[in-house]
Amino acid sequence: MNFHVMTLFPELISTCMNESITGRAIRAGLISVDPVNIRDYTLDKHRNVDDYPFGGGAGMLMMADPVYRCYTAVLEKIGENSRVRTLYMSPEGKTFTQADARSLSEEDDLIFLCGHYEGIDARVLEEIRPEEYSIGDYVLTGGELPAIVMMDAISRLVPGVLNNPISSELESHSHGLLEYPQYTRPREWHGKEVPEVLLSGDHRRIKEWCLNKAIEVTRQKRPDMYEQYMSNEDR
Repeated sequence: MNFHVMTLFPELISTCMNESITGRAIRAGLISVDPVNIRDYTLDKHRNVDDYPFGGGAGMLMMADPVYRCYTAVLEKIGENSRVRTLYMSPEGKTFTQADARSLSEEDDLIFLCGHYEGIDARVLEEIRPEEYSIGDYVLTGGELPAIVMMDAISRLVPGVLNNPISSELESHSHGLLEYPQYTRPREWHGKEVPEVLLSGDHRRIKEWCLNKAIEVTRQKRPDMYEQYMSNEDR
């Protein structure tokens, strides 16, 4: 899996992605992260990439030409024989979900376009026609943090990235439920005991307990998810 991030702040992408699980995956060659500085593709001698929007309004707008030059350079680097999807981080986009992460993890190359300031000239978006994604109904200063969030979620589903692949199959949102409570040593802490069933060694009972607890947690914390889960014809 190769991530190509079009950004004005490549150091932010590198710093975050080179840590923890994603950092180990990069060093193991399981994923690659290529932050591409949009400023490198401006023809302005001062390396400006933004200007005032026509019609007025607060803030500055990223210009179409540097973005498009950067995009075509990334496509040329990737080559024609790879499956590529281009994603634009936007508060107007589709809300990113675990199902999206799973779908995107099956691609060869993903291009992330990170806007900044008040956004990007609409004409280059019409030219590139990216898929628009949001990580929530709020506005951030730029697309870098949403891109990092999405890359982290996608990376975990790339084969080999997690030491235990079962982890991604049992966690929250993987099967329409939140995850059940989990416990580690010691067996007793502040007067609270680990549930007896988890110490029983009876795998059938443990599996049943985990499912029932997942349903209970989902009903309490996310009634919308619970209703959708319970309305499934397979229940």
